[in-house]
Amino acid sequence: MSREEHPLNSWIKDHKAGVFENIEPPCLSLYQPTHRHYPDNQEDPVRFRNLVRNLKESLLREYSERDIQPVLEPFEALAEDKDFWNHTLDGLAVLGARGVFRAYRLQRSVAELAIAAESFHTKPLLRMLQSGDRYQVLALGGQAIRLFEGNRDAMDEVELNENVPRTLTGALGEELTEPHTTVSSYGGVGAGRVAMHHGHGGRTVEADIDAERFFRAVDRGILEYHSQPSGLPLILATLPEHRHLFHKVSHNSLLVDESIDGNPEVMSTDALRQRAWQVMEPRYRRRLAMLAETYGSLRAQELADDDLAAVARAVVAGRVATLLIEADRQVPGRIDPATGEIESEDLEHPEVDDVLDDLGALARKMGGNIVIVPAERMPTKTGIAAIYRY
Repeated sequence: MSREEHPLNSWIKDHKAGVFENIEPPCLSLYQPTHRHYPDNQEDPVRFRNLVRNLKESLLREYSERDIQPVLEPFEALAEDKDFWNHTLDGLAVLGARGVFRAYRLQRSVAELAIAAESFHTKPLLRMLQSGDRYQVLALGGQAIRLFEGNRDAMDEVELNENVPRTLTGALGEELTEPHTTVSSYGGVGAGRVAMHHGHGGRTVEADIDAERFFRAVDRGILEYHSQPSGLPLILATLPEHRHLFHKVSHNSLLVDESIDGNPEVMSTDALRQRAWQVMEPRYRRRLAMLAETYGSLRAQELADDDLAAVARAVVAGRVATLLIEADRQVPGRIDPATGEIESEDLEHPEVDDVLDDLGALARKMGGNIVIVPAERMPTKTGIAAIYRY
């Protein structure tokens, strides 16, 4: 994913743009784990073809081969795209229907799943989107300013918006404070390295002024073009002497107090991820614990429930403020969007999806907050926990 938009951000943009609205069934959803490196990635297209075959078999239960071929063609074309399979990450999500086809490389492995239904199955994507372990890292290093996005398992570089300055000269241009007696790079010489100005006797007042102005410009750009759109916590990775100044000038409320001290340019991406997760893990655990505690206290007041039928009726009525859904649980069936009544069905049927997934999609449309939770941290045994608005 290096130097390109994060896949979840692409999915969010597609969702907001209405790409997945008013889609004519059948809607095909395919998920599979993939591999970043040879030779493990050689099996990925083979597994993909097998899952596409499963989709076809499911569709043929209700549709003719002539009707389903236009829907399957993009999947079959992707199976033969060698360049695509040579640049996979840890997981893959593919959503397709008539006139719509999207493939998202994922930073996290996902369970194999191939579902043909009346709507797309998006719980694995929601799990990543709503998970409390996602974050961004601003690497303010000696050679470059870089931005990463990751979770506990993986972290990759994302492309900085063109309006975010990469270097001091890029931010200040001809407005560099004078006089400067010498110019040296900010940690080295080369493209993308930050030019820092020094006097012969050490750091000058002018250099400190320029550093502060540069950090303010970086902070504004990251806030507007990355933090606000993503809503993710931002961790600063930089040398200790720059950490205090950046935190002092920052107006980014998503910048966490804890930082990664050290030169990020000498850290591997995985080492940087490990340091970032040390910052994020306590926050992640606190968030899930707080949700479980809130659910428990409100359950006693009849403002929370774990009964699937009752929760479904509350979702369509718009009563659900927060919906906790167990990550790997599936309940095959269909929901009446008008009444919330649940009809149990076989998941192999091409018009049947996972009830939990559909409830998440419905609650999201009604303005509810959806949190996908690992089984060991769910406060209930039914796979679902709803906190009501009233």
